[in-house]
Amino acid sequence: MATTSQDDMAKKPLSAPSADRRRRGFEPAFGLMKDPVRLAGETRGFAMARLLTQWAEVAGEDMARKTRPVKIGYGKGGLGATLTLLVRGADAPMVQMALPVLQERVNAVYGYAAVHHIHLTQTAATGFAEGQAEFAPAPRKDTPADPALVAKAHAVAEAVTDPGLRSALELLAQNILTRRA
Repeated sequence: MATTSQDDMAKKPLSAPSADRRRRGFEPAFGLMKDPVRLAGETRGFAMARLLTQWAEVAGEDMARKTRPVKIGYGKGGLGATLTLLVRGADAPMVQMALPVLQERVNAVYGYAAVHHIHLTQTAATGFAEGQAEFAPAPRKDTPADPALVAKAHAVAEAVTDPGLRSALELLAQNILTRRA
């Protein structure tokens, strides 16, 4: 039995990809993650991963900031599921009032009246100790630009005659000048 050295392996050319593979090009990232996301969702009762992955579209932006789907539990007969949502205590009364609309939107995803009840929980999905979970990132605080840097950026792009290009160059110059080292 002959052994191959690293040099022999490095000299061997790679085989060309098949014509079918070349036609496909890059595969979408979700195509690679579809099965692991589906399996993770099924462990919590979510037969359709769309409810988890597109919660902002299903519930609406305002409701998605206040809630997060945790699990779906099915009754013994298999009819009438209960959707459990994680919600902050301060938002719970407002979410409670919007539950009929939210239930209709969730059932629209399933295509039939799959969810008969929505249960709100104020406990974090990971446990009691991590109950201070943030649902949405804090809004960014925009600081006003330094007038001296704005003037310097304007001077850099002053010779450009096209207004769109000039404003883009000014913005680029401002970003470069205000970049943190």
